[in-house]
Amino acid sequence: MKTLQQFAALLESIPASTTWYLTDLAEARGKQQLYLQQVPQRLNALREHAIIESAVSSNRIEGVQIDPGRVRAVVLGKTHLHDRDEEEIRGYRQALKVIHERGAKLSVSEETICEFHRAARAQIWDAGQYKQKDSDIIERYPNGRVRVRFQTVKASETAACMQELVRLWHSSIEERRVHPLIALAGFNLDFLCIHPFRDGNGRVSRLLLLLQLYHLGFEVGRYISLERLIEQNKDRYYETLAQSSDGWHEGRHDPWIYINYLFFILRTAYREFEERLGRQKSPRGAKTEIIHEAVAQIENAFSLTDLERACPGVSRDMIRRVLRQLKKDGEVECLGRGPGALWRKKKR
Repeated sequence: MKTLQQFAALLESIPASTTWYLTDLAEARGKQQLYLQQVPQRLNALREHAIIESAVSSNRIEGVQIDPGRVRAVVLGKTHLHDRDEEEIRGYRQALKVIHERGAKLSVSEETICEFHRAARAQIWDAGQYKQKDSDIIERYPNGRVRVRFQTVKASETAACMQELVRLWHSSIEERRVHPLIALAGFNLDFLCIHPFRDGNGRVSRLLLLLQLYHLGFEVGRYISLERLIEQNKDRYYETLAQSSDGWHEGRHDPWIYINYLFFILRTAYREFEERLGRQKSPRGAKTEIIHEAVAQIENAFSLTDLERACPGVSRDMIRRVLRQLKKDGEVECLGRGPGALWRKKKR
């Protein structure tokens, strides 16, 4: 809560880069309703795909992964689950369902935060409970060396800090001492620094981010996965979090680095949303368009498995059909044979 305490005490100025982001986001929010009046079928396809991407990416950031061929059944179906990772991904999907269906009436409270944690951790023994032992954020290097990157709030102080964080959030929104989006990003940073749970803090922080954005009228997360964008920029996520958490306990930290990162993610989501709907007259179906976009973003040679990973919820048969058509159109070429063969885009 050190960031929101900073803002509550005195916010003398806002960095110019943050102001530019706020201007862009205000414009995007203003145009949002125009795009939401587009073809319902296309919006529904984007919404479904965003749910799948969000559940997969948010967990994959934390090392939780499942067979790409099982993604759609696990996230959207009622199939029997095979292991713990599948349970956590479906649990995250259930938390998203709560946000999408009850978000407007769901307040930011300790009860809501614990409910999200119970879902995201699939009702594990300490799900929904604050940590009982002190825990630090550890960074592990390829050579086996480890170091403490950040000392989180002590377990004995966690409940009081969370109570204060929630109070400061509501106070910031009601009193408008700071722009609501800045308060939102500050809340997100403080939550991650408090690190209230033994595990699953990152996933809960992303669920809260989505809920708070909906409360502020920023709906893009329904159609473009913010979690997927964070995963695609994961190195920058950890880098900015490390920089902005330095000195947090003493209230001497610089929150703007991380705040600007979150604004960058949100702005990127709006630009992608507008680009996708701006191409709505394309004769291609929504899933075909998703595959085309995934191929366009890949710079080097790629495999069928790489595309499955980039297009969760899209069947392997659909990906194969699109690749065959792209090959026929002279857009890509196959570099081998068999399921492990590599593909690459043709240079123009």
